[in-house]
Amino acid sequence: MVNIDDFIKRLEIILDYYNLSASAFADKISVQRSSLSHLLSGRNKPSLDFIIKVIEVFPEVDLYWILNGKGTFPKSENTSNHFEEVKSAPIETPFIQTELESPDLFSATASKNFEKEIQPTEINHHTPTANTSGTIERIVIFYKDGTFKNYMP
Repeated sequence: MVNIDDFIKRLEIILDYYNLSASAFADKISVQRSSLSHLLSGRNKPSLDFIIKVIEVFPEVDLYWILNGKGTFPKSENTSNHFEEVKSAPIETPFIQTELESPDLFSATASKNFEKEIQPTEINHHTPTANTSGTIERIVIFYKDGTFKNYMP
């Protein structure tokens, strides 16, 4: 876990190193000035997006150093070469599909298959029982494209 007080100190070291104000630093990494202000005051914790922007814009900032204080700032040559090797290494992820996985409902082929699989075979009618008044509360119409209309008398 990132110690927020130590993170703030390391962020201030970066600001001093590049001789930037907080607002200039925020503009340089394309984050809102208020976001950086909240980080520096300790109100908010840094997001992954924030960290990535810092190390992309300032390549001398070592990822491990800014997160937990380990490593060096500015980054040594050995550290940057190791990071490039890790960054360029291919990542192989085996694809295993089990019966428990839910289908992809958002792709075009999935929605076509979904429409084919679920077709109404009969209409279920609900007849009011003796306890209900028999008045209609609402009518919902479902369309094939996934939209619906809700009518209330």
